[in-house]
Amino acid sequence: MYLLIMVLDDSTKLNEILEGWRKAGVPGITILESTGINRVLPRHSPQPMFAGFSHVFGSGRVGHNTLFAIVDSMKIAEAAAAATEEILGDLRQPHTGIMSALPIEKTWGIPEPYFDEQ
Repeated sequence: MYLLIMVLDDSTKLNEILEGWRKAGVPGITILESTGINRVLPRHSPQPMFAGFSHVFGSGRVGHNTLFAIVDSMKIAEAAAAATEEILGDLRQPHTGIMSALPIEKTWGIPEPYFDEQ
């Protein structure tokens, strides 16, 4: 099993990414609103929209979405990455996102057979 994590830069693409992951075989996805330091602390000059975390998500969708999913195989993780790049383009390009797959040794709370039902 693998933990698939993605920080999506453009939250307007969230629904497309979710659909792509589902088609790739990802059985469940947790989504968090998030932001990075470069969105909170402006690089050159202070801007009023960065005054507080609550304002980040309330004005203009300047935050990110962080997606978490547990997948059964690296094949599914790679299919999700391919689906993501079909939507966003090459993830090595700026302002697309960051994606990782981490091996999982053990899980608790996932019903059996979680992956076979999909």
